[in-house]
Amino acid sequence: MTAAMVISGTIGLVVVLSKQPLVNVVFWRCAVGAATLLLVCATLGLLKGRVITWGKAGLAALGGVAIVSNWLFLFAAYPLASISIATAAYNTQPFMLVALGALVVGERPSLAKVLWLVVAFAGMLAIVEGRPNAGGETGGYLVGVAYALCAAFLYALAAIVAKALKDVPPHLIALIQVSVGILMLAPFADFSALPVDPTGWLWLLMLGIVHTGLMYVLLYGAIQKLPTSLTGALSFIYPIVALMVDFVAFGQRLGLVQSLGVGAILLAAAGSTLGWKVFVGDRSMRTRATAEIDPRSPPTAARQET
Repeated sequence: MTAAMVISGTIGLVVVLSKQPLVNVVFWRCAVGAATLLLVCATLGLLKGRVITWGKAGLAALGGVAIVSNWLFLFAAYPLASISIATAAYNTQPFMLVALGALVVGERPSLAKVLWLVVAFAGMLAIVEGRPNAGGETGGYLVGVAYALCAAFLYALAAIVAKALKDVPPHLIALIQVSVGILMLAPFADFSALPVDPTGWLWLLMLGIVHTGLMYVLLYGAIQKLPTSLTGALSFIYPIVALMVDFVAFGQRLGLVQSLGVGAILLAAAGSTLGWKVFVGDRSMRTRATAEIDPRSPPTAARQET
């Protein structure tokens, strides 16, 4: 789980260093990731027999549309708002999942989750009010934050769809999702803008093999072995690594207001996910965590970056 979250935390760096157009980056992630996951599924025997019905395959494909769109918005947010801010805004996903659960499934959020949502919202206001301390236009910064929020919403939407796929092997769901991504983006990919040197191809291969195929295998293996509470705790390695990578690789320094906003969002996400009490006597926090689905990777029936 730790390895999976560290890999997720470095995805922004790989996306930026690839220097490819946005659609190309996501297309090659899907293409290389599909080849890797196809090999994994074949090795696990998931391609034999009737493992999935056509109806559930259609639902998985619908989730694939949402998750691939999620990648497009998240990757577009990196150069505008920075990897740090985009990752922080993206971590509002658990609260969007709670809201969608209330609207679509009729799940009533506990008082504690509502209070953590208020804390996260305050953090988002702090981020929006904060201004880039070096380079970039304020307008572009706000657009980047909006893109990250759209990415979070799309992930939550995909997670709702995935609730109907509890008996489908997660590796197979991921394979369907990236395959849908290939079909979605192939007409729009700019094949004349391919990398001209081996280094450029190395970043794209890394994105597909390491940050898609390998990361999912590690993540799913961890989910099967670890209790949900520990999985939820370790998932916060992802934003911490992303913040460190942004600082070390690009010298990104957050202003005081931005730092407070990022801290508030991560605190609220941790409190909601791990079931922390907001005040003495609040028993509602003992309900199961929203961490059944991790916001860092394509959603599956189990709890799951970039």
